[in-house]
Amino acid sequence: EARKRKMMEIAKKVGKGLHPDCYIELVIEDSYYNMREKVVEHPHILDIAQQAMRDCHITPEMKPIRGGTDGAQLSFMGLPCPNLFTGGYNYHGKHEFVTLEGMEKAVQVIVRIAELTAKRGQ
Repeated sequence: EARKRKMMEIAKKVGKGLHPDCYIELVIEDSYYNMREKVVEHPHILDIAQQAMRDCHITPEMKPIRGGTDGAQLSFMGLPCPNLFTGGYNYHGKHEFVTLEGMEKAVQVIVRIAELTAKRGQ
């Protein structure tokens, strides 16, 4: 929000600097949101995902990502959806790929998440 206010201030100053009657209209629209604030409200989902990864011999790495995801939209609609690994490489480029082993490992983690979640519900 602070960045948005700063951009509005700059647009106003630039407009007036060009000509006293000049007006620059700046429209800022959020294209994606930081889902962290929604996901951290439900720490058990991160605990389960991390345990599932460890159970599948994957060392969990918690790090932020950039860009909008369906998970971000769903998180802000009330369904917290942390990003898990995809096993892919070179995202959004012409050399993007995923290995068969990566896809198999993703399936193992998803199944383990389901198992751990079912056990919690008992």
